[in-house]
Amino acid sequence: MAVFPKARTKAGLTQLEVAARMDWSPSKLIRIEAGQVGVSRNDLLALLTTYGVTGQDKIEYILELARASRRMPYREYRGLFDRSTMDLLEYEMAASIVRSVQPLLIPGILQTEEYQRALASTYSPDTSGEELDRLVEAQQQRQELLERDDRPEFFYILDEAAIRRWVGGPRVMKAQLQHLKELGSRPGISIQIAPFRLGAHAGLRGSFVLLEFEAEMDDILYLENPLGEAAFSDDVSRTSQFLEDFWKLERLVPREDLPRLVDRAIEEMSEPAGASVPDEDDGEA
Repeated sequence: MAVFPKARTKAGLTQLEVAARMDWSPSKLIRIEAGQVGVSRNDLLALLTTYGVTGQDKIEYILELARASRRMPYREYRGLFDRSTMDLLEYEMAASIVRSVQPLLIPGILQTEEYQRALASTYSPDTSGEELDRLVEAQQQRQELLERDDRPEFFYILDEAAIRRWVGGPRVMKAQLQHLKELGSRPGISIQIAPFRLGAHAGLRGSFVLLEFEAEMDDILYLENPLGEAAFSDDVSRTSQFLEDFWKLERLVPREDLPRLVDRAIEEMSEPAGASVPDEDDGEA
């Protein structure tokens, strides 16, 4: 469970020190922190005491987080994802608000199956058919979160490049864009497109995800670099800066632009080869 190493680090304790205080073998704590084994309610309460976690609301929230972690549908796919991706999935399920900026691609939880397959095949061309099926299956299970009554609120800001890039070709991309438009019409899911005419903006620095939680849990920032490596941070100065950047960009991008920009992108994908592409300054607001 991802919250354990985070709480231990805040308490200034090493794994060996915690294992000694709990009268556990170090390997047991390592497996718990890696999400390889579950943890009983009594052990969890003892851990929280060791870490100095107080406040009944916060304790109850972490207990619920642990119960949700045991119910995670992706556990059978653990071998397909690295630790940081599994942590992100866990945090995503437990969050109350998820905010994300993506300048290049459609975020995974919003992708159609064919879009997912096109990306996975490009990233890992040697992936077997069975592995590809399992990757897609895992992403489809992840998307069940969008159907839950107790889902987080989702706020996405994509650069126009993400809806213009022909991942999988025009047919796949058209279906993806129609799906994106449908999702954006649902309550609790906001999808905004930063148009090219906006010029440079903070989101061009790279994709990021901000996760907010109930009770007294700190906000968490997820950053992924071009090599696919990821890092989490709950440093208030960093999460606050990225939240402010998100809000600034959110104010610059009209929400009602999503259907118009998506429809325009679909229309241009249908044009014959060699047809001229409308200029961004063609008079449209």
